[in-house]
Amino acid sequence: MVLARNIIEELKAVPVDPINFKTLYSAKEFKAQIVELIRAATKRIYIAALYLEDDEAGREIFNEIYQAKQNNPELDVQICVDWHRAQRGLIGAKESDGNAALYTNMAESHQHAVPVYGVPVRGREVFGVLHLKGFIFDDTILYSGASLNNIYLHQNEKYRFDRYHQITSAEIANSMVQFMSQDLISDPAVNLLTHKDRPTTKSLKAAIRQLRTKLISTNYKFKPAGVNKEQLAITPILGVGKRRNLLNTAIIQLLRDATQEIVICTPYFNFPKSVAKEIRKALRRGVKITIVIGDKTANDFYISPEDDFKTVGGLPYLYEMNLRRFLKVNEANIASRKLDILLWKHEENSYHLKGVWVDKKRMLITGSNLNPRAWKLDLENALLVQDESGVVLEQFEQEFENIYQNTQRIGSYKHIDKVEDYPESVQKLLRKVTRVKADRVLKQLL
Repeated sequence: MVLARNIIEELKAVPVDPINFKTLYSAKEFKAQIVELIRAATKRIYIAALYLEDDEAGREIFNEIYQAKQNNPELDVQICVDWHRAQRGLIGAKESDGNAALYTNMAESHQHAVPVYGVPVRGREVFGVLHLKGFIFDDTILYSGASLNNIYLHQNEKYRFDRYHQITSAEIANSMVQFMSQDLISDPAVNLLTHKDRPTTKSLKAAIRQLRTKLISTNYKFKPAGVNKEQLAITPILGVGKRRNLLNTAIIQLLRDATQEIVICTPYFNFPKSVAKEIRKALRRGVKITIVIGDKTANDFYISPEDDFKTVGGLPYLYEMNLRRFLKVNEANIASRKLDILLWKHEENSYHLKGVWVDKKRMLITGSNLNPRAWKLDLENALLVQDESGVVLEQFEQEFENIYQNTQRIGSYKHIDKVEDYPESVQKLLRKVTRVKADRVLKQLL
């Protein structure tokens, strides 16, 4: 990726007072805040998520939204989820109408229906999904990489750890709402999931191609303003596809601009080539880099050896193989503490953090996994937070502390399992994948 100019310096921003920027630190706190904001909303609720699940937590949130709509029929409520994900069951489950059945039943049983739209980013789920994030309640944005279901909201014993931020800004909220309503909901490729009689994906083939073409050249629209030293500068950013992707370009520029420190969180250790290149260059110029990833047992695709193995259960091991190779190449940087690899593990819970911090002055809040799939296939977004005066540095530091408390520093590649240490079912799958060179293709889709 060639950057002819510094895109970060050219990006416009919205000034936000630090009092209107709040970091949450747990899935339970995130869920409680969603409920509180739903109940307090007076003019609009807009939700963009990969999915809203038909389980206890998903239904609880959906019921809260429906109750708000019945209490105030004038409340503007719009929900966008991925078209494909909404119409299938969980991986490995029996064929079903998926979460769309819940949306249809709720619409049919209430006087004032809540529209849920399916957004098809590509004709098939494997080649791209709606990975857009952001819940807007009036002028408040609640942003997280989390979707809405039991594990993301810590409904029962287990949770999936993510990042959670609340920003109050009418300008940013308006820009996100405008994009959802004008560029997604009004598009012919986007259809209601609250009707049983829905168009087939095949019939939408041409419309889906046109939508994706449009999205490539679309970004959030907002009115920038001057930012004083006591304020944050926040920029909402969109990105889809491998060409002209503003979000990807901004991420690369962030890494290039680093002079002291970079912290990266990703749940799937599989960096795009351009990101890996910038990490190498940053190390050479003396930037301290910390990468926080989940242990393979904290991966959301991990299957315990005691359970029946499915092909998807091989993914955490593929990511760990990538990690081991990376550690081996960077043994000297790790030994000198120029590079820290922190492995997150907390009991039986899973890890889903994404984001980039640069020099403790710039922070990217995003749902992007910083992998080839996010780089080329999915529709992603982010909020770039620039804090040149350190007005929320204490929150940055507290979030680091919250993330690091369940991590362990990896001192050598020898501390990571080898393929020979994996369960036989995993070894068999990995040998097959490697033999047919399918691992090269998989790395571009995962």
